[in-house]
Amino acid sequence: MNPTVARLTLRGLLGRRRGLLLLVVPALLLLVSALAAGASGDKHDLTVKILGQLGLGTLLPILGLVVGTGAIATEIDDGSIVYLLAKPLPRWKIITTKLAVAIGTTWAFAAVPMLFAGLLLYGTKEGLAVAYTVAALVAGAAYSALFLLLGVVTRHAVVAGLAYALVWESVIGNFVEGARTLSVQQWGLSVAESVAAEGSITADVSLGAAVPLLLAVTVVATVLASVKLAGLTLAAEE
Repeated sequence: MNPTVARLTLRGLLGRRRGLLLLVVPALLLLVSALAAGASGDKHDLTVKILGQLGLGTLLPILGLVVGTGAIATEIDDGSIVYLLAKPLPRWKIITTKLAVAIGTTWAFAAVPMLFAGLLLYGTKEGLAVAYTVAALVAGAAYSALFLLLGVVTRHAVVAGLAYALVWESVIGNFVEGARTLSVQQWGLSVAESVAAEGSITADVSLGAAVPLLLAVTVVATVLASVKLAGLTLAAEE
């Protein structure tokens, strides 16, 4: 991990406009949770819907998109990536450093608020708050790697990422049974199911499949992003 690259990446992610956008996601989740905490009805089902569908299924991928693409796509678009590539740094180190910053930022703005939202809604009962927090940690890492890759391979990373996050994850992944196997959200839910009390969370993907898939997406996306960035270097040199 390169400290200079990490510092510059973090500064870019927490700039005025993007920083405000990052605050909207946890603020919305906490606001909805605070309002729902005083509502009557089945608190278990309400917690599962808010943390699972809203938090894990919608807000987390959107935040991962903002952070993952923002970690590198802006530099590629405005051409400032050339200055970074001119440094004697291995391209994989640039990518892994940016990914580490992206994952840490996603965890700070998604996993931590997820924990507080769960505690507001349901306290420590059945381990739901902790379970969804762990799910946000593992899914957030996968989203960060996936969207970082998009930021390297296409200039339309935000559009492509929104299509994935909103269409595939939020719509197709929730309503088409076969597509759930290829859903980061479902992989995260599988991890949450293993952490929470038995029967309190239901996932459509087994833990034995979810964990390898989460690892595979994270590693493969990181490797492909490194290879693509090396290609950009060669193109610039030519």
